[in-house]
Amino acid sequence: MRGPQADFAIRENHLIKPAMTSNPSTHQTSSHDLWVFGYGSLMWRPGFDYIDRVQARLIGEHRALCVYSFVHRGTPEKPGLVLGLDRGGACRGVAFRVAAAKREATIAYLREREQVTSVYREVTRSVWLENNTRDRVSAVTYAVDRSHAQYAGKLTLAEQLRFVRQGHGRSGINSDYVISTVAAIEQLGFRDEPLHRLAEMLKAHAHSPTEETGV
Repeated sequence: MRGPQADFAIRENHLIKPAMTSNPSTHQTSSHDLWVFGYGSLMWRPGFDYIDRVQARLIGEHRALCVYSFVHRGTPEKPGLVLGLDRGGACRGVAFRVAAAKREATIAYLREREQVTSVYREVTRSVWLENNTRDRVSAVTYAVDRSHAQYAGKLTLAEQLRFVRQGHGRSGINSDYVISTVAAIEQLGFRDEPLHRLAEMLKAHAHSPTEETGV
């Protein structure tokens, strides 16, 4: 396992640089509606206007707590842990259809939100909509860059718990992020077992009478 501390110094100035997209086609003006695939906080807090919201499945990558958070749910000194799309498997989430007129504004918003430290690559993936016709659409989504200092790899459940419990950043408390994502998954009618186990542990720690007070 690679810890985040070793690369903090060389990445520090990277935190405030806007990312350049690895998917130039999404920047082009299009007369077609835009599809966005969300698998984490986008499922329950998209932050952009959309005209349709459909459960969807992406094949070839899976949802994983594999990204050290330096901004939204942690800091470089006390990183949190957030979700990324990592290679292999499949991922169930939500596909949002955005009107063509709002395509550029939505992409700009997503880049500002998701690429603040460039740990995510903007990519286009085929996703299968879980609707009556099982349509396949091309959707913009954000996959983890495995070469980035914030890529955590596969952490143990105990390691995940430690990072999530300490994480607190610009967007709030890290444990709230995990618990809200699990709630969104449950509303879709399925379970993500690793994430559910972590959420249960977080809830148990929050109600434990032996919880450290920091005094």
